[in-house]
Amino acid sequence: MGSSELSVLSLAPYLLLAALAEVAGGELSTFIVHVQPPEGQVLASADDRDAWYRSFLPEDGRLVHVYRHVASGFAARLTREELHALSAAPGFVAAVPDETYELHTTHTPLFLGLDAHQAQIGNRGSERGAGVIVCILDTGVFPTHPSFGDDGMPPPPPRWKGRCDFTGGAVCNNKLIGARSFMSNDLRVQPVDDAGHGTHTASTAAGVVVPGAQVLGQAAGVAAGMAPRAHVAMYKVCNETNCLSSDILAGVDAAVGDGCDIISMSIGGLSKPFYRDTIAMGTFGAVEKGIFVTMSAGNYGPNISSVTNEAPWMLTVAASTMDRSIRSTVRLGNGVLLDGESVYQPQVSTSTFYPLVYAGASGKPYAELCGNGSLDGVDVGGKIVLCEFGSGPGHNISRILKGGVVRSAGGAGMVLLNTFAQGYSTLAEAHVLPTSHVDYAAAAAIKSYVSSTANPTAQILFGGTILGTSPAPSIAFFSSRGPSLQNPGILKPDITGPGVNVLAAWPFQVGPPTASPPLPGPTFHVVSGTSMSAPHLSGIAAFIKSKHPDWSPAAIKSAIMTTADVTDRAGYPILDEQREPADLFATGAGHVNPEKSADPGLVYDIAASDYVGFLCGLYNSQNVSVIARRPVDCSAVPVIPGSMLNYPSISLALEHARNWSTPVTVERTVRNVGEVPSVYYAAVDMFDGDVTVDVVPRELEFSQENQEQRFEVVVWARRNGAKVVQGALRWVSDSYTVRSPISISFP
Repeated sequence: MGSSELSVLSLAPYLLLAALAEVAGGELSTFIVHVQPPEGQVLASADDRDAWYRSFLPEDGRLVHVYRHVASGFAARLTREELHALSAAPGFVAAVPDETYELHTTHTPLFLGLDAHQAQIGNRGSERGAGVIVCILDTGVFPTHPSFGDDGMPPPPPRWKGRCDFTGGAVCNNKLIGARSFMSNDLRVQPVDDAGHGTHTASTAAGVVVPGAQVLGQAAGVAAGMAPRAHVAMYKVCNETNCLSSDILAGVDAAVGDGCDIISMSIGGLSKPFYRDTIAMGTFGAVEKGIFVTMSAGNYGPNISSVTNEAPWMLTVAASTMDRSIRSTVRLGNGVLLDGESVYQPQVSTSTFYPLVYAGASGKPYAELCGNGSLDGVDVGGKIVLCEFGSGPGHNISRILKGGVVRSAGGAGMVLLNTFAQGYSTLAEAHVLPTSHVDYAAAAAIKSYVSSTANPTAQILFGGTILGTSPAPSIAFFSSRGPSLQNPGILKPDITGPGVNVLAAWPFQVGPPTASPPLPGPTFHVVSGTSMSAPHLSGIAAFIKSKHPDWSPAAIKSAIMTTADVTDRAGYPILDEQREPADLFATGAGHVNPEKSADPGLVYDIAASDYVGFLCGLYNSQNVSVIARRPVDCSAVPVIPGSMLNYPSISLALEHARNWSTPVTVERTVRNVGEVPSVYYAAVDMFDGDVTVDVVPRELEFSQENQEQRFEVVVWARRNGAKVVQGALRWVSDSYTVRSPISISFP
């Protein structure tokens, strides 16, 4: 099939059937419709393109969004019959049903080696991120929060073409330079944050320095985003519960047209092929135009292959802890002290013990989870109730809701017990009654105590905010893990950053209504999730972009990944939620090191066109054309397997058992962005006798800036036990260590 024929592609039959199957005959549903002008048809202006889009539709009022920058097409409401008829029109390529995606700092700058306290007077912060525009796709923003004050901020760069859609007195400024809403269910909605999530992520990425940050008196300090001098724009594409793919694509499309440098999304869904993944398609167009994209890895850990946002053109971020605990301790009647966490720390008697009861002992279904109605008829009045972390089938039970159930039943307090899956990960949250969230080891000790005595008792004591806790960082239980289902030749997630108990800006007061009057000052909140780790990396990317404005998105990603830390603050390997060494499918390249990432020595770069070759190794021409927004003939494109993409990590998913005589060779190219002259020496860290890795050549010499050198990594591997072997390649010079993780998976 020639490239001219590809311009009038019909939808692949299985895609059309899938789209039609999701809507009843006469029912209107939203579809993202991909179209490409037939050969010879010229659309000279945006009006011409919009008119052509409307020509596909049966009547006015069906058009939801028009895409101009990252997709060739539109979103519209159609019946099943109308979609079938539309698929025969010249220029039609594909239709994808609208899908629902879900939403997935006082201490973190200091924890990451950045000075959050500098320049507090005048609220200017450092120069991190100066001149860079960070665009957040989320639930909106609370524009008057001090984290978005513009004292000392210059006007946005001339390339900025966005707008501010607040009405009724709320305005943008030189910090918050734009705010728009793309909620298709009500296009009149303002970009105000009614959930808190968007305000939190935006301030984490690029909030200015704000003294006096705290939540319920805890985690007090000076708040600052990762790039306090960057400009921020908000694109509201989500409400409190979900986000529609057609709205997300409209937000990405607008962000590209407005002049954004960084796009940050803490949004994700189920793993799916990239031609069916609206976020992957939209961000491909953004990266082609030089925009860096940061995405959350998902909150489905510790399950393997749970990672989402897997495309190689985006930075996929896992979540880890920091060295801060908001201490809430359980003292058992036998004197044993077991530490947990809670943000809500009311004044309590340090001498009074309460009866301790396990909710699951009642025998009622799912009573141990303390869901709605589960404690009806159970005698918990005046007692501390043990409730297990998690939800049951059909029971989506938040930790705060569990406490509300206990309080409504007359309970005096709650101990939230980790199951094995959560391990040693605990969360500090704004509970509604005295609470301690304890790890699995403490939970087992408490259960053992309850079963060992006829009258178990306990009290909950509060220790406030504790700094310097260890191990830190460690991987959070909820952080999604690889290997990637869509492209096992690319190691995902890419990196980890702080995502547990992160304090950042919040639109409303938090905590139980019975709490003491709120403390004066701006409102902040502690939240956990890969939603929190992604904006940390967005701000760090802005920091790098401000220092190296000519670097490509791939070069910035490489700088972040190859300088990451693989040990915790005590110098030991980063641990997972079970306090076992975390593998690369949990950490990616490691924990971000912002200062090192701005001066990496060498970078692995990838041209946008290389991603097309990569996609042709996964899909046929029709599907690649949908992602690329133009006709692509894969028979005329050099195919690049995932393992051969010039990625900063190396992932080999072997298809069959091999022997020592048949090595696998991958190629990489590095560019010198450090000192000249310089010499780098190869060092390989592999700790399994079934794998031998060699590097050719073993030395790389650079005599000038931006000089490139190519090398090969040769792997001899055989299966003799381990299913996955992991290690790293390090290029070491007098001044730099450039580290690339290596993962080898056996069939």
